[in-house]
Amino acid sequence: MPTAPLPIARDQSQTDAQHLKLLAIFHFVLAGLSLIGLGFLGLHWFIMESVLSNPEAWQQSNSGPPPEQFFALFKWFYLGMGVLVIASGLANLVSGFMIRQRRGRIFSLVNAGVNCLFFPFGTALGVFTFIVLLRDSVEALYAAPRPSV
Repeated sequence: MPTAPLPIARDQSQTDAQHLKLLAIFHFVLAGLSLIGLGFLGLHWFIMESVLSNPEAWQQSNSGPPPEQFFALFKWFYLGMGVLVIASGLANLVSGFMIRQRRGRIFSLVNAGVNCLFFPFGTALGVFTFIVLLRDSVEALYAAPRPSV
């Protein structure tokens, strides 16, 4: 009677190390994407500011240009979004460094929760961060004493 081949034994610590390395890289990539998003936000603001403040654009309109309070609110919205994008990028950068050093697991988990709000890339990274960092073997890696350099 033929027997099934034995499953290949995996070294879980090696798998965890590879997954943590990939997570750190993807946190750096998402931080870089936030820079691109910040550039897009700046370009969007510039275009909207140019269009809305152009008096020729409002000549065909019966109501005229929007009130000045609209422009003030408009600027605060873009400033708030810019701060959010910068904070998210910095948090991902710090999380990437912490994952590489096997420190700040809770910080990376909180950052993963925030990343889940940024669909689709942040959501994917957040879910995979939860999957990897909540493993018992990875928790043991973080708890192990690190050699001093």
